[in-house]
Amino acid sequence: MWEPDTKKRCQTNEHYQQQQQQQQQQKPNNPTGPFLQCFELILPWLTPIELANISLTSKSLNQLSKSTTLRRSSDASRSFENLPIPFHNTIDDHPYAHFIYTPSQIFPSSSSSQPQRQSWGSLDFSSSASRLGVEPVSLVDELGHSVSGCDCERCDDEDPDGCPCFSEMDELDMANECGPSCGCGLECENRLTQRGVSLRLKIVRDGRKGWGLYADQFIEKAQFVCEYAGELLTTKEATNRQQMYDKLASDGRFSSALLVLREHLPSGKACMRINIDATRMGNVARFINHSCDGGNLVTKLVRSSGALVPRICFFASRDIKENEELAFSYGEVRLRSNGLQCFCGSSSCFGTLPSENT
Repeated sequence: MWEPDTKKRCQTNEHYQQQQQQQQQQKPNNPTGPFLQCFELILPWLTPIELANISLTSKSLNQLSKSTTLRRSSDASRSFENLPIPFHNTIDDHPYAHFIYTPSQIFPSSSSSQPQRQSWGSLDFSSSASRLGVEPVSLVDELGHSVSGCDCERCDDEDPDGCPCFSEMDELDMANECGPSCGCGLECENRLTQRGVSLRLKIVRDGRKGWGLYADQFIEKAQFVCEYAGELLTTKEATNRQQMYDKLASDGRFSSALLVLREHLPSGKACMRINIDATRMGNVARFINHSCDGGNLVTKLVRSSGALVPRICFFASRDIKENEELAFSYGEVRLRSNGLQCFCGSSSCFGTLPSENT
């Protein structure tokens, strides 16, 4: 009876040691444990302040928080664009700018006043990279069907007359592209500005201007760079937000990204005001700074067939060198005496940024 008992006891001790080893592997100090695996899913959803607070709780979470921060700084677009757009900062301790990324125009939700979250900095970028595409405001008939669009399966840019939606950029800096009700797909040549950012860009920190968008490759004149994406606002909402932003900017530590563009109608007696706010939700265009000399970008209105609201797109106004900052003119009007100081550095700098009374 002695030998079987001894054997059984040895087997029990061996099993106990195996359990102890498994428990040791699952402790919080072990990055492969379930505890930290859970946090790997949670951390990408946290704000910078929340992430910083979590990093103080343990060494393991501190390491995970640093990894999340590193991944965030490596791509501002969260994989929504065709190429990563990294942050570069040698000025201070801000590794990135936090905002909700959208590659296209969106309408603010009823809960836009509440904190919104977006996964950013996960181990698997592709798992959270579903595009936030929204249905544009389109012309429809009484049944709700779109009444505009073409039947082309593919519009050849060598034969623009073959597509009724195609138009060259004219003197008014406007163009038409195929829209959601057209028969062609995203690979169509007449959807140039709808395929997202296809150039290598980077976001660089400046000691005076803050973040700015730079070319990370040579860009030829007339090349499409990006569109100005963000929340489409009514004029009333845009005015309310601008008043709020003006108060926040009074201490010099806040800058908004609310763009107002007026499109004059053909009659010449009226104009349509387009308000796009990229302060809280936007794309890389929110980092493009102003230049009093007009910069190296030009804005063009691009209409998609059947859509009521045009998109504001940026094209290179001249050849742009690698590592050159991208800039455009915010406007010429300077109505407010307390306008923000301009640091564009051009020979024609006015000293203050364009501004209007809200």
